[in-house]
Amino acid sequence: MITGIGHSAIRARDLELTTAFYRDVLGLKEAFRMMKDDGSGVGTIYLYIAPSQFLEIFADGTEEFTPGPKTIGHAHICYQVDNAAAFQEEIRAKGAPIDIERKLGKSRCIQCWTHDPDGNRIEIMELPADSLQAQANKRIAAEETAERRAKA
Repeated sequence: MITGIGHSAIRARDLELTTAFYRDVLGLKEAFRMMKDDGSGVGTIYLYIAPSQFLEIFADGTEEFTPGPKTIGHAHICYQVDNAAAFQEEIRAKGAPIDIERKLGKSRCIQCWTHDPDGNRIEIMELPADSLQAQANKRIAAEETAERRAKA
């Protein structure tokens, strides 16, 4: 059973400029950053929307939008589940393609990938307590509670 939208992801031509728009103009909070696999700089920035809801911004977009891993714009949608292993088998049993088998992601989430009939990429994600997303949820909730108390 899908329990929520984990994150929406976009690929940016200019990572910092795009992050500044969502953070400074739209008011999202930065949750965490992840380095590129080659260590050459920041490759991904997660912005916090609400508990377990994030906007993921990837660096280095170079192509106008067509569904794929390097396009500027919408990259994929992620649906959060309680049990990624069971959900993967459930959608496989229903005939959905599994593009990437269940694995541990860089942020320590458990993920697998499929796509819809139009080729739109879909990530299925489970958030263990040690995942960066779960840790950000806890930290930002505490910050917001402290902010509310300070205003009271």
